[in-house]
Amino acid sequence: MSESTIEGLIEGGKATAGPPLGPALGPMGINVNDVIGEINQKTAAFAGIKVPVKVIVDTATKRFRVEVGMPPTSALLLKEINVQKGAKAKGEVIGNVTLEQIKKVIEAKSDSLYGAGLKEKVKQVLGTCVSMGITCENMSAKEFTKKIDSGEIKL
Repeated sequence: MSESTIEGLIEGGKATAGPPLGPALGPMGINVNDVIGEINQKTAAFAGIKVPVKVIVDTATKRFRVEVGMPPTSALLLKEINVQKGAKAKGEVIGNVTLEQIKKVIEAKSDSLYGAGLKEKVKQVLGTCVSMGITCENMSAKEFTKKIDSGEIKL
């Protein structure tokens, strides 16, 4: 069995037969529209977020399967605060998340976060907030983390 894999970063629900997928899939002899339809169906929940997508084609049978990866934590945070990009300069604040929004991101990323418990996972997402210029509950992510560590904020 010989397989070929095509990978791309696709906005959820908006794959097209154009680049990057169409030109790579065309020479494989499979129905590109079928592949695009399956990708859009599987990524519809990630509308507005770029997600990694793999199309694995069995070159002998012309069968394919689509695997959708998880969007990065940063993309999920940007979606939560309805902003397109993170801070351009250190110290710039682009938005604010609530603890509930952080928990939503953790739920979506549950398989790929390293923390053993909720506290560690919240702190991991807060670390991403720091680098992106996102505050949490109207305080800096670093300050919020200190309050978790001190026990002032209970999770």
